[in-house]
Amino acid sequence: MSPVIRTVSHTTASTPRPHILYRFEVDNDGALNVVKKRYSEFAALHAALGVRDVELPPKRILATTFIPSAWVDDTLIAERKDGLKTYLNTLLSSAQYKDSKTLLEFLAPSLLASPRQFDLEDALPSTLSRKKAQELGVVTAAATFVAAAYYPDWSVDSFPPESLDYSKFDILNFAFAVPNSSSTLSWDDGSQAILTRLVSSARSSGKGTKIVLSVGGWGGSTFFHQVASTAASRATFLSALSSAVSTFGLDGIDIDWEYPNDPGAGNAFGPADAANLLLILTSLRSALGTSKIISAAVTDLPWIGSNGSPLTDMSAYAAQMTYANLMNYDIFGDWSPAPGPNAPLGNLCGTSSQPQYSAEAAFSQWTAAKFPASKLLLGLPLYGYVLNSTKTVLSADFTSPDTITKNGNKQDAVSVSSGPIRGGNKRPAHIPAPKPQVRPGSEAAQANLQSWWGQQIPFSSIVSSGALVKQADGTYGEGGGFTMGWDDCSDTPFLFNTSQKTVVSYDDTYSLSDKAAFAKSKGMAGCFTWSLDQDDGVTLQNVIRKALGK
Repeated sequence: MSPVIRTVSHTTASTPRPHILYRFEVDNDGALNVVKKRYSEFAALHAALGVRDVELPPKRILATTFIPSAWVDDTLIAERKDGLKTYLNTLLSSAQYKDSKTLLEFLAPSLLASPRQFDLEDALPSTLSRKKAQELGVVTAAATFVAAAYYPDWSVDSFPPESLDYSKFDILNFAFAVPNSSSTLSWDDGSQAILTRLVSSARSSGKGTKIVLSVGGWGGSTFFHQVASTAASRATFLSALSSAVSTFGLDGIDIDWEYPNDPGAGNAFGPADAANLLLILTSLRSALGTSKIISAAVTDLPWIGSNGSPLTDMSAYAAQMTYANLMNYDIFGDWSPAPGPNAPLGNLCGTSSQPQYSAEAAFSQWTAAKFPASKLLLGLPLYGYVLNSTKTVLSADFTSPDTITKNGNKQDAVSVSSGPIRGGNKRPAHIPAPKPQVRPGSEAAQANLQSWWGQQIPFSSIVSSGALVKQADGTYGEGGGFTMGWDDCSDTPFLFNTSQKTVVSYDDTYSLSDKAAFAKSKGMAGCFTWSLDQDDGVTLQNVIRKALGK
């Protein structure tokens, strides 16, 4: 006879923070045992069993509520007591689960003690204020969806830290410090002073914005392979990272190695890179503790292992990391033989020559490699690419030797076999990009973006050129002689002006909202943008936050 849950009550405990323990009386063929468990332990059991046909009482996202009310306590506890009792008895009556070793060990008397690690879902709302939760430094996807952004040091003049609206950003990744040949960190001139100002301003804002130091970048990953290769160099690097966190009062470290066991911008690499990176992450977690953020900027595919293929089990990395930042951009750009989407939502027509590179593909590939969805942040670009082209469609399909058909329009096609230039947006370019030329006409100003051919263009520069015009509802329409198109196959917009031989692939309020909504629907941690300084004020950030339900 399978065990049966007879009664359920609750108690509270104070260590490490006030939390709820649910007390179950388990009848195992006449032998009664009492088991005390937190809600988070049930969530872990649910995940371990891979249960899909039995519903666990839902999370109540206490970290976004923080209502100091005993009424909330009573309502939540009563709901969960009934729901958890039903949940366990359903599992115990199921032929699929009743004999599971994991379930039986969960109910065994020898496992009465709960772990000391604190989980916000276990907290009593009446004892945990928002301020207290911020002081605890707990950042979880279960608590709230994250709207983050990268803040490059070269944006300081246009976006000084003191003028930022920190209520718009849950995390700001300060870019970049760079690993050097001595296994320490190199900084741009003045960047440490900028970081000090950013941390001070964020703290003064009272908005709880986390400030994380991003290390590396597309142009700053030269020495990662060397740094990771030996125990001595890893120890020196770890000391430099820990010192930076302590010196600047940071909330964590973001590792932007582009890329382990892959040359990126022509860097040294080797088969042990991914394994050595795990050693760095493990030591960093030990040094920083559980409350600090450890993230990494990654491609749509998991890191390359020693066999030359993407890793198939990322669980050891996930155990050390708070987030993996999926850089789902630079999929097609100025290096492509024809205009294509910078950041496709998916391979929605099944015709992409890069089917592994889209938001949908990235999610599938990382979760298949055992990296939790709740630790994935989807990267959203606030920039596009300007190409010298007379095309009037975007195409992610360059496989046909003659022509392609998109939405009924035939266009010339060429063949392409190389993968995307991943992370190209991270080039720390300190030489200002050319200014867009706006030529006044007899009736309306004409936008001219030919000086941007072959380059990235910030969304704000597309707007300031007049090629996009902000409308009363907050969306953007075509202007300055450009025509706006929409690519259904990638769910992204584009602009074209055939007389100027110019095509612009980019993201707007519609496409960014769709991608953020996708991240939310999949239970991802949220989204981040590259980069804050390319927005039209905070228009795009606002759209992303709204789509995340913030």
